Amino acid sequence: MKDLAIVLGIRPDVIRASKILKLLENQNEIDFDFLWSGQHYSENMKDTFFTQLNVPRPNFEFSVDKSNDSTIVSSTIENLYKHFETNKYKAVVFLGDTNTVMGSVAAAQHNIPIVHIEGCMRSYDWRMPEEKYRTVIDHLSDRIYAYLDNYKTQGLNEGISENIIKVTGNPIVDIINENSKIFDSGVDYLDDEVLSLSNENFVLVTCHRRENILNEDSLKNIISLLNTIDDRNIIFPMGYKTQEVLKNSNIQLNTNIKVLDPIGYLEFMYLLKNSNYVATDSGTVVEEACILNVPSIQMRYSTERPEVYDVRASVKFDPTNNLVDSNEVIGAVMNLNRGWSHPFGDGNSSEIIVKDLIELSNSNTFKRHSPKDYPFDTSRSFKE
Repeated sequence: MKDLAIVLGIRPDVIRASKILKLLENQNEIDFDFLWSGQHYSENMKDTFFTQLNVPRPNFEFSVDKSNDSTIVSSTIENLYKHFETNKYKAVVFLGDTNTVMGSVAAAQHNIPIVHIEGCMRSYDWRMPEEKYRTVIDHLSDRIYAYLDNYKTQGLNEGISENIIKVTGNPIVDIINENSKIFDSGVDYLDDEVLSLSNENFVLVTCHRRENILNEDSLKNIISLLNTIDDRNIIFPMGYKTQEVLKNSNIQLNTNIKVLDPIGYLEFMYLLKNSNYVATDSGTVVEEACILNVPSIQMRYSTERPEVYDVRASVKFDPTNNLVDSNEVIGAVMNLNRGWSHPFGDGNSSEIIVKDLIELSNSNTFKRHSPKDYPFDTSRSFKE
């Protein structure tokens, strides 16, 4: 039996967990397997990030049926269930809120304790598959690493026991602090056309959420916002699903918008660091922008990261609202005063998480779903 299985599946997972993986790799108290779910599979969506961040390669890689969300989830559960039949662990660690974390059901079916990094974040937007996934895994978990105190409060409000939740700060701070000196090397991965655009004033854009790209009105409103930005270049690394949706629509992008295939971490961070601002529906990108003191437009109806508004690092654009004045939004983001202090922690989150994982494994105290662990009286269920 090994101590841990670490299960990841998408680009932001590799980035956020990179230091955790390296810290685990470089200690000798516990052992672990790194499992790749197969949710992201193309080189520029996965392998590039392993290389650029010098992350240990997975011990096991799975293939999943990518026909739709249900097939990704079901094949992930099946793959992990079979793996756990022959590979035993004290606990299984998941990160985030994607299809991959639904593999936690397989761990639960084997009664293996579950650890969730990035727990108790809530947008309270039930349209989002991510909101459903993070709610499920949080209530299955024996240990939750919540980044901020207010996230912990959200978990407590749902009846999750306090002894399950540990506040750690956000590992993305660790990653940016460690790698900031090499972000400028991202320029070496960009072609001449993108470089020429980035030498002038430009806006960086990402957009991938299903509730945005699969809702015609929301997508039109987002493109209308982008088309309103006519005084500078726009660089738009676009996910393949977003490209497919736009190709099959009658929505037109202005000529100052340069669409790219997904790019690697270093080139993306180079562009983010040097942009006038970023317009995005990505939670990770909003965090990264806030930490780097880059203003952002958050193209979301609701967010699980409202603290970026609290520190005045971001402006909201609601794609579901057809009456939003795009010029007002653009004016507001241009008027944000850089120099805010980000709220995401001190940059030692990865160490806190790894130290706790080692302590829990060595003491064999991962399991936290016994009757005494609940924050209320459960004795009625055990009446004789």
